[in-house]
Amino acid sequence: MSHIEQQTRTAWDAYGQHHLRRGTPLPDLDRITWGPGPDGPGDEILGDLEGLRVLDLGCGTGRHAAHLARAYGARADGVDASPSQIERARARYPDVPGLRLFHADAVDHLGREEPYDVIYSVSAVHFFDPNRLFPALADRLVPGGRLYFTVLHTNSEGRAPSSTPTPRPELLHLAGGGTLTLHMWVLTPDLWESLLDQHGVEVRDVTALDAPQETNRASYRLFEARRPHN
Repeated sequence: MSHIEQQTRTAWDAYGQHHLRRGTPLPDLDRITWGPGPDGPGDEILGDLEGLRVLDLGCGTGRHAAHLARAYGARADGVDASPSQIERARARYPDVPGLRLFHADAVDHLGREEPYDVIYSVSAVHFFDPNRLFPALADRLVPGGRLYFTVLHTNSEGRAPSSTPTPRPELLHLAGGGTLTLHMWVLTPDLWESLLDQHGVEVRDVTALDAPQETNRASYRLFEARRPHN
């Protein structure tokens, strides 16, 4: 793991500690929201999940994984490197059938687990060096397995994505005031697709998801991809 990734992990854990101190409530979800606004695709893009091994990569508080286990009968694992976020997740969802929560680096977790039918991530992939993450993802998707993830495309000031696979600092705003700096890989869609293709994962669709406020220029991209059967 790079020094940049370690710094981001520390900041993400500080974010979780902030919410633990505040006692921020964790309401259940009835639908996955992939981007910065309520509109756009929901659970339906994931397809049939009944009985499938599903991984939420960078699960945070575990709400998405718990929702998929309850609503669709998925065998849902959630993994996050932040002790405070996993503490919040385990406190909120101590006994959901089919749900397992892991405190671990995502790449280390993938290396220990059997392959998954579906791997998804809501705004966490851009915190990982893709040259470290994507080989592990490709290796732990079953043939024909499906991958879904959202990444930042432009930030709230409209700063455009990069055409080189290098991280840049971005601000994470805290409830009640204050910010944390996290480094993120904010890349063009063509570059994300090229990096996935290098590891045998084929992009099937890319959807733009924009912030609903006119004053916020943040935009995300939702990738739908698949590991071929052969």
